[in-house]
Amino acid sequence: MADGGGAVVDREAPFAALCDDERAFTAWYERALPRVYGFVHGRAGGDDSLSEEITAQAFLEAVRARRSFDGRSDPVTWICSIARNRLLDHYRKEAREQARHLRLIVTDLNPPETTEWDRIDQREAVVSALATLPPLERNALMLRYLDGYSVRETSRLIGRSEAATESLLVRARDRVRAAFPGGPE
Repeated sequence: MADGGGAVVDREAPFAALCDDERAFTAWYERALPRVYGFVHGRAGGDDSLSEEITAQAFLEAVRARRSFDGRSDPVTWICSIARNRLLDHYRKEAREQARHLRLIVTDLNPPETTEWDRIDQREAVVSALATLPPLERNALMLRYLDGYSVRETSRLIGRSEAATESLLVRARDRVRAAFPGGPE
């Protein structure tokens, strides 16, 4: 692209260079932050904490990927698109967690002859039993039994070998049984 004097201007270079100059970046960031935050805040339903988190993620991701910015738009527009994608990721993750929680509640822990109070007690007992597990064991159990992943897929997702994942699942099931007497076998 040519500037007013006929010189070619690389639209990618200014943002990358801006990120490499601390003073210039700070001044630009102070002007850009309210625009990006306002964009996110409106889409986050006015949730201040979520808006701050997503805005920070978007700026961080943009700075890390500054060399890939193609310059077809204003950097703030680009950062807003990154923020929109992170917000969508957040809502997708939240929906998966809610679905996982609902599957936990709906599992075969509720025989037909139980009352509503019994189901609530059982659900609370299961949640309490899962809370006693170390995070890796809890995540492995949820991936395997609530999300329906195979042991091979679970091992890949948690970064362990299949054999190690099998052992982890056995330990986790034993801990749940110990923490939830009379629960599922």
